[in-house]
Amino acid sequence: MLTEEDIEKIAEKVLRKLVVNGAEYAPLAHMHAATQMMVDDVLWYHKVGDVAHIDKVRLTGPPSQYQPNPTAQGAGNRVTFVAYTFVPRTVKSSEKYPLITLPHGGVHANFNSGASNVVRELIAQEYIVIAPEYRGSTGYGQQFYELIDYGGLESEDTYEARNYMVENCEYVDPERIGVMGWSHGGMHTLFNIFNHPEAYQAAHASVPVSDVIARMGYKSQDYRNLFEAEYHIGKSGNDNYAEYKRRSPAWAVPEYDSKVHPPLLVHTTENDQDVNCLEVEHLIKSLKAKNWDFEYKVYPPTPGAHGFSRLDTRFSKGVRGEIYEFLAKHLMPPGENPVKEFIGSTNPLESEG
Repeated sequence: MLTEEDIEKIAEKVLRKLVVNGAEYAPLAHMHAATQMMVDDVLWYHKVGDVAHIDKVRLTGPPSQYQPNPTAQGAGNRVTFVAYTFVPRTVKSSEKYPLITLPHGGVHANFNSGASNVVRELIAQEYIVIAPEYRGSTGYGQQFYELIDYGGLESEDTYEARNYMVENCEYVDPERIGVMGWSHGGMHTLFNIFNHPEAYQAAHASVPVSDVIARMGYKSQDYRNLFEAEYHIGKSGNDNYAEYKRRSPAWAVPEYDSKVHPPLLVHTTENDQDVNCLEVEHLIKSLKAKNWDFEYKVYPPTPGAHGFSRLDTRFSKGVRGEIYEFLAKHLMPPGENPVKEFIGSTNPLESEG
């Protein structure tokens, strides 16, 4: 039986084939993605609506890096995007609460109800959550899809989502803000604390995309086409090495400043089939070289591999329990860690060995 992650990967592969390799089918593919997203929006209310007030807000990020006609009407305008917000139903008007900024993963993907387990667990701790649908996300049409800026301005959209909640949600404590994400979302986490360290008090990056140059070497041409598209980078890694390096967190780690940079926790697993462990190992070495005080864990082979800490198994809940304990030390959420009892659960692949 296919898992939810398997289905998402198949759907993403079909979408890539239609949009990247079959331009004549692009309108149909984007229409399908939009329909899929609208259906999934309803699922959010079924899965989380009992514990959180849910909204989808509109905000803006920096102008697109791709301006084919800089003198055209509207050229240089800020990019409009949406973000999901989740506010615990238990909030009190007299109190302030910590915020988690939660960017989704995937080259072209969106924030979907497959993350409802994580959102419910965050809400149980009385975190407020914002999840940005940054430029390049699917479900918002071809024009928005082609605004993708992987490892670039898309991370600024995540930062703007953080700012939106500070400025517009009266319950948010601006001194207790965290950012966390998996895969591509982990990349956003890293760039946010590298470029805006004063904006966050804690960060977690799980299986984060860290070295885009290395990534181009072990991925297929179909994958590389997403970056070489005219509306994106427009060249291969061979033809523009510096641009791919600029978009790689492992090559962009700043010198650590204990007065500015927030506590960071990094996770990866040796059998990750998407973000090869070598990328995160490079990141870890770079953080050490820049004297970062951070925590990390390289897990042996795990069930779920790339999605090992997002499953609903005891072991996966235990890993998330450790993540929440780390965040809670710095963000002090009022609620209890709902999966704390699973911390230390046995990795099934280790027990089999």
